[in-house]
Amino acid sequence: MHQRQIKPPRLLPYLLFCLVIGSFITSCPDEPYPLKQYQIAADHPAPPKARTCTNASETKNAYFGDSHVHTSISSDSWMFDVRLLPEDAHRFAFGETVYLPPNDATGNPTRPARIDRPLDFIAVTDHAEFLGESWLCSTPSSAIYDSNYCNKYRAGHGRSFQLAKHIFSPIGFRDDEACGKDGQRCRDAARNNWQRVINAAEKWNDTSENCERSAFIAYEYSSFRLGSNLHRNVIFKNNIVPNLPISYIEEPLEWNFWQRLNTDCKLSNTGCDVLAIPHNSNISNGRMFNIDYYSAETPEQQIARATLRSTIEPLIEIYQHKGDSECRNGIDGVLNSTDELCQFERFENNSIYLTRDKTEEEADDCPDTGKWAHLKPHLGPDCISRLNYARYALIEGLNEQKRLGVNPFKFGLTASTDTHNATAGGVEERSYQGHLGMGDNTPSKRTNWNDKIEGNANNSPGGLFGVWSTQNTRADLFEAMQRKEVFGTSGPRIKPRFFGGWHFPADICSNPDLLETAYQIGVPMGGDLPPLNETTKTETSPYFIALASADAGTATAPGTPLQRLQIIKGWVDQEGKQHSQVFDAAGKPNNGASVNTKSCQQSGEGFAQLCTIWQDPDFNADLNAVYYLRAVENPSCRYNAWQCINLEGADRPADCDIENSDRPKIIQERAWSSPIWYTADQANP
Repeated sequence: MHQRQIKPPRLLPYLLFCLVIGSFITSCPDEPYPLKQYQIAADHPAPPKARTCTNASETKNAYFGDSHVHTSISSDSWMFDVRLLPEDAHRFAFGETVYLPPNDATGNPTRPARIDRPLDFIAVTDHAEFLGESWLCSTPSSAIYDSNYCNKYRAGHGRSFQLAKHIFSPIGFRDDEACGKDGQRCRDAARNNWQRVINAAEKWNDTSENCERSAFIAYEYSSFRLGSNLHRNVIFKNNIVPNLPISYIEEPLEWNFWQRLNTDCKLSNTGCDVLAIPHNSNISNGRMFNIDYYSAETPEQQIARATLRSTIEPLIEIYQHKGDSECRNGIDGVLNSTDELCQFERFENNSIYLTRDKTEEEADDCPDTGKWAHLKPHLGPDCISRLNYARYALIEGLNEQKRLGVNPFKFGLTASTDTHNATAGGVEERSYQGHLGMGDNTPSKRTNWNDKIEGNANNSPGGLFGVWSTQNTRADLFEAMQRKEVFGTSGPRIKPRFFGGWHFPADICSNPDLLETAYQIGVPMGGDLPPLNETTKTETSPYFIALASADAGTATAPGTPLQRLQIIKGWVDQEGKQHSQVFDAAGKPNNGASVNTKSCQQSGEGFAQLCTIWQDPDFNADLNAVYYLRAVENPSCRYNAWQCINLEGADRPADCDIENSDRPKIIQERAWSSPIWYTADQANP
C-alpha cells in the first residue's frame, strides 16, 4: 500500500495562543476539559411510527428546507438585537410573519418579515458553545445576571471577543465567572435553551398523514480553531437526542467530535441517529478538507478515521450567506481547473487585504499549496487552498480511495442560509431583509460594500437545501440525506436530477416513464455506478441523465429561466495529478440573455426545463472519477441591484452607482446535485 506522509499540526501556534490571550483567561490547561457523557434523554416520547403520507411518490418529490438557522439564543444573533426564538424561526419558515430589529423603546422589534413561500422542512442550529451563557445573561432571574460578565454580554454589539476567544482557542475552556471553575453552571443552564430547540421542533413537526412540514432537532458545532472556520451543523433523525449538544469547548478536535456523535448517539442502542454537515470550507484555510490523520499512524487507524468521517459527515454545505465553496479559479494543484462560473459569490475575496505566493518557510503553515493571505474576518494567517473547496475535496477523496480503499470525502452537496435573523429560507433577492439583525437592517446597509458594516453587500442571502424523498417526514428526509440524494441551490427552487448508469434508452428524455426507468437501471445522485455485468460489459463509458426544472417563482417575483446544464467531472490520473473539467451538456451557454441593472428587466430566451443524456467522451476505466450536475439560470439582478432601485438621496450608497466586477449587481443563480462516483476496482472486479 502506498504510504503518504501526514504531517502533524505544529505545536508552536498552540503555545503562542496561550501566551497571547493568557491575560484573558484564568488558565490554559494542559488537557481539554474532561469528557462529560451526555446520556440520551429518557423523557422523550418515542418517535412516531412509519406512516404513508397522502402525497408520497415512489419516484420522489423535491422538498426544500434550511438546515442552518440561528435565533437569539445564539450570542451572535442576540448581540445584533435579534430577539426571535426557535419557535419564531419555525413560524417564519412555515409562512407566518415575524418581526426584526430595529427594536422600539420597550425592546419589541418593529420590522415585519414573511417568507415568500413556506419551506417543507427546517433545522434550527443555534451554537452549542454558549447555550448556557446566553440563557444566564438574558434571564433576569439567573444567578449571574448582574455579573460583570453578563453586563458585558448585554452591552456587546456584534461578535464579542469575550466569547470568540473560546472557539478560537485550541484548548477548550469556559469563563470561570460565568460558569464556575468546573463549568457546571453553564452546562445546567444550557439545558434550558436546548429544551427550547427541542420543544419548537416537536411542536411544528407534522406527524399527520398530510406531512406538510418536518422540523428537525439540531445544533451547530462552531470550531474556529486558530482562525479557521471548521463549523458543522448537527442534525438528528428523530426526537431521541442527547441531554446536551457536544460543543467545541468539550471536543476541540473534529475526530473526537465524530467519535462522540458515533458512540453517544449512533451506537447507543436507543434509536438515536445523527449526521453532521460542514460549512464554509471557503474560509477554512484549507483545513476543512485537509488529509489529517494526526494520531492515526497505521493504515488501519487511518481507514477507521476515514470511515468514521464519511459515516458522520455524508453531506457538506456548498453555499450560504458567506459565499460559495464549490470551486475557485487560479487554484494550484488541479489541472484544467479554470471555470468561468467559479467567480460566483466570492466572499473570501472581499476580505483579502494582502495576497502573495507563499514562501518555502510558510508552506508548512498551509495544509496545501496555493496562495497565502490575511483575511480580515480571521485572526491569523490564512490559506487560499484547493482544500477550501468542495470540487477539489471530491477529487482528493479519489486519491484516498485509491490509497486506503475508503473515501473520506464522499459527500453530497447541500446549501442553506446561515441566517442570524431566525428567517429560515428568506432568500428571495428583491425582498431580502438581511441576515444579521441591526447589522443589515436597512437597504442602505445591505447595498453598501464597506466591510465596516457587518451585514454589507459582501454577504449573500444564502441558499436552500433540496431533498429528493418519497415523502416529507423526518425519517424519510433523513434517510435521503444519508444516501446523499440531495441538492443545494443558491436560492431559487430549481429542481435538478442526475442519474448514472451503463446504458439508458436514447429517447428517455421524452419517455413518460423516465424516472421509473432511471431508478430501475441507473443510480441517482449520491450513488455509485454499479459494477459492469454481462449486459453492460461492452460499454466504453458511463451514461448520465441530466435534467432540471426552473423555478416558476411567484406572482410578485417570477422565476428566471434556465440557461444550461453542466456536468463537472473530477479525476486523478495514473501519475497522481488531479484534473477537473466542465462540460456543457444541455441548453445554450451563449444564448444572449441579459439583465438591465437599472430596472432589473430581463431579456433573452431560456428554458423552463432541460433534459439530456450525456456520455463521458474521455472516460478511462482504470481511473476513479466523480461527476455532478450544475443547473444554471439566465443572468438576473443580485439583491443589491434590486434594492438600489428605490434608494435615493442620503439613503443611496455610492456603490449603487458603481459598475465594478468587485461589486457585482448581476448573478447567475444555480443548483448543484450531489455527485455520482465511479470506482475502477469496483466497476471492474
